[in-house]
Amino acid sequence: MWTERITVDPKILVGKPVIKGTRLAVDFILDLLAQGWPPDEIVRNYPGLQIEDIQACLAYARDMVRNEKVYLLEAA
Repeated sequence: MWTERITVDPKILVGKPVIKGTRLAVDFILDLLAQGWPPDEIVRNYPGLQIEDIQACLAYARDMVRNEKVYLLEAA
């Protein structure tokens, strides 16, 4: 469950969600994944991270999107 690995603290990165015990923001990890970085390469380049942290970032993003409603606006 992502709540065990992701935290929000207004004193860390102005309240952005981060991986606990780091200053690595969830959106930063998602950007790396979107750029095509394999999870094992991210873990190799950021000591202290574990694959479960990457999975937690994805689960966090899934839950945030799942709870959003999107309204399409017609162009005028």
